[in-house]
Amino acid sequence: MRMVTSLSVAVLAAAGIGHAVVTGFDADIDRIDPFKDMKNRPAQGDGMNVLLVGTDGRERISRAERAKYHLGGPPCRCTDTMMIVHISQDRKRASVVSLPRDSYAETPAHTDRTTGERHRPHALKLNAAYAEGGPQLTVRTVENMTRVKIDHYLEIDFTSFIRTVDELGGVRICTVRPLKDSYTRLNLPAGTHDLNGGQALQYVRSRNIDGAADLSRMQRQQRFLAALVERATSSGVLLNPMKFRDVTQAVLGSVRADKGFGPDKLVDLGWAMRNFSPSSSEFATVPIGRMGFPVKGIGSTLKWDAKKSERIFRALREDKPLAPHQAPSKAVRVDVAPQQIRVQVENGTATPGLGRRVDDALSATGFNTTGAPKNARDRSVERTLITYDPGWDRSAKSLAAALPGSRSRAVKGQGPTLKVIAGADFKRVTKVRAEDARRGQAGVVTGDEAACP
Repeated sequence: MRMVTSLSVAVLAAAGIGHAVVTGFDADIDRIDPFKDMKNRPAQGDGMNVLLVGTDGRERISRAERAKYHLGGPPCRCTDTMMIVHISQDRKRASVVSLPRDSYAETPAHTDRTTGERHRPHALKLNAAYAEGGPQLTVRTVENMTRVKIDHYLEIDFTSFIRTVDELGGVRICTVRPLKDSYTRLNLPAGTHDLNGGQALQYVRSRNIDGAADLSRMQRQQRFLAALVERATSSGVLLNPMKFRDVTQAVLGSVRADKGFGPDKLVDLGWAMRNFSPSSSEFATVPIGRMGFPVKGIGSTLKWDAKKSERIFRALREDKPLAPHQAPSKAVRVDVAPQQIRVQVENGTATPGLGRRVDDALSATGFNTTGAPKNARDRSVERTLITYDPGWDRSAKSLAAALPGSRSRAVKGQGPTLKVIAGADFKRVTKVRAEDARRGQAGVVTGDEAACP
């Protein structure tokens, strides 16, 4: 009884301290009313939905930091990042759905906040809703598109982003290939990196790394959030009232939020997240049905896949996981998805059926095998060999990851089909996976899959 009583007192005291250290910050938050005069809104579901919007605000960053992290150019009241963050009713799960900024959207009737002109409902890119009507039109447009009721609105700019990451002591990011962006000057070799606030901002802003542009950037933003959750839950921040105060102050020092998103809500979320782990969070991008959907007067947009998108938004409305629970994937992350790699298998040993066994194993892992293994000229191969045309070296690296211990050799002129000559050392095929942003089908990943192993 004494033990239980002492524990209860400690819990109450910690909650009281937590409330005390953040209450004073309420006056520092730039309050807005994104829900003013809104009618015919979606039905309220269980859990809590926060529309998280990333804006510019570079004018509040020092000139030295702008130069260091390549934040040149004039500031803008614009948004490039938009996510719905759903916190489950039992406070045991966070679901994050990224909404591409170039999504085809149809806005309700509204008044342009700059010109004062009254607009009828019309088509635009999703991020243009903020430019035309600010937070209120943004919320109305998102609710119309998703039928998910937004409970709170949180707008974070560059300054609060940098300060938050620095207060947490940085985040750890892993990449399977070098990341270079000539615009943000991001330059990360393959491997593991500990990023401070400014470097993390370069990481989440970069969209000129590959042809996937904004879609691959959203996946990096999701990986960053997974790393942020891991850092916050593993570093003791949520159990240390003073550290919690510092992080909260960094977050709230330069944000805009609705009136209901105050200290009580922050304490509630902070207390709930004490037991969070990376696997408590899940991430998805709205599935894209058509890339480059042309709209007169707007340009190229991204058209959502109606059926697949509805499944995601229904899960949010019904407070359910975005995907059925499954054990964390043990697959090795690679640059090129196995489905994109054509493979011809040859048996380099005298063991009957080895070629078929290797072909089946690669096919089961997702590789696009020919399904017709052959016998190699040399039937005395000890170590499995991968041969490839130099133009397909990235595919060769993905295939080599699936065949640990194998050796690789470039063969000029071989063409797009890679060859595997199975040797006597073959034992198994290791599962590999890649998130193919170009197709807009990022799927659902949990935080422990998105973060560093």
